[in-house]
Amino acid sequence: MLSSLINKQEKLAVIGLGYVGLPIALAFAKKISVIGFDINADRVEMMKNGIDPSNELSKDEFDGADIVFTNSLDELRKAKFFIVAVPTPVDEHNIPDLIPVLKASETIGKVIKKGDYVVFESTVYPGCTEEDCLPVIEKLSGLKNIIDFKLGYSPERINPGDKEHSLANIVKVVSGCDEESKNIIADVYGLVVKAGIHKASSIKVAEAAKIIENTQRDLNIGLMNELSIIFDKMNINTYEVLEAAGTKWNFLKFFPGLVGGHCIGVDPYYLTYKASHLGYTSKIITAGRVTNDGMGKHVAEKVLMHLLENAENVKLSKVLVMGATFKENVTDIRNSKVADVVSALKSYHLNVHVTDSYANSDELKHEYGFALEKNLANDYDAVIITVPHNDYKKMDDAYFASITKPKALIADLKGTYRNKISSRKYWSL
Repeated sequence: MLSSLINKQEKLAVIGLGYVGLPIALAFAKKISVIGFDINADRVEMMKNGIDPSNELSKDEFDGADIVFTNSLDELRKAKFFIVAVPTPVDEHNIPDLIPVLKASETIGKVIKKGDYVVFESTVYPGCTEEDCLPVIEKLSGLKNIIDFKLGYSPERINPGDKEHSLANIVKVVSGCDEESKNIIADVYGLVVKAGIHKASSIKVAEAAKIIENTQRDLNIGLMNELSIIFDKMNINTYEVLEAAGTKWNFLKFFPGLVGGHCIGVDPYYLTYKASHLGYTSKIITAGRVTNDGMGKHVAEKVLMHLLENAENVKLSKVLVMGATFKENVTDIRNSKVADVVSALKSYHLNVHVTDSYANSDELKHEYGFALEKNLANDYDAVIITVPHNDYKKMDDAYFASITKPKALIADLKGTYRNKISSRKYWSL
């Protein structure tokens, strides 16, 4: 398999060219022949012109890539090694939405041939690849795993906006349906991953490893959020506490904040869902999720309390929310918990303006029902810095004074402006 890919006798295909799939496809395309497949024809056309629809990769990263972008099954059939990198979200009830990964499995089932390899990268609960995806592939193809083709799982570790931790320098976990497939999959990924390969003993182990990476982070951030609520009642600044505690060598440095995005705020629900089907009700993981999902409302209530005490007319109060993406310096608005803050503020009938130097206004309007404000006012009663984009960090006390009333509150969720705001009341998580 490896030599045939290197000699370009065979092709590798990546199905799903979003934040995860496109970087993988382009990395392989610098070494071997690649087919980049996506069902969205408009996205395919953009990538053909060297444009990343997710705005993560520059045009020059497409240069020298041996890749064909397509939404054609006929083109996809030419591949020998398939990587599935479609999203795995949750629905409005926080139930795993397997539709994208099952649709991708249907696509694989229509094009796969004897001797082919299929590797899933999408984050799922342990067992999903073999119990949910594999039967779809086998049914549509008429082929059997191990006998006719080989199945594997290698969890994605792409971090949007992070230029330091790229595909090449993060250890890659791989697994296969048998020892031979595991080794071949490891060899293929070894073409583009320089940090090393970790071979998991089974597909389920690899799936579980991925799901707990983000669950662990979610729980630790949940603890910090709960501590911030407690410390706030004590009039103690959480970040000062964390600085002091952080002087101990084994203290884990996590910080409070809104927990959104397509990983940390989603993945734990896949684990609790699977646990419930096994007759176990998660306690600790669920508690972390409840705390983190409630932070948007907590922030809005804190701002409202300030307005009730300081605003001349609460119903006429204006609040500016700075930052709408799920984290700083990215365009990604998926599962942005800033929307929870905005929704809670509007439920109090406040006049809310939202600004963001990265987000797309039309996408926000479509996804969350609010657009970006083009012209900022100079009389805000509160400003909430939810996402500290780099250009926001340049702003100072004078700037915030210029856009707010004298009794305004500057709510700085991540402590970016701590000890830098003196002309207005300051608060952080």
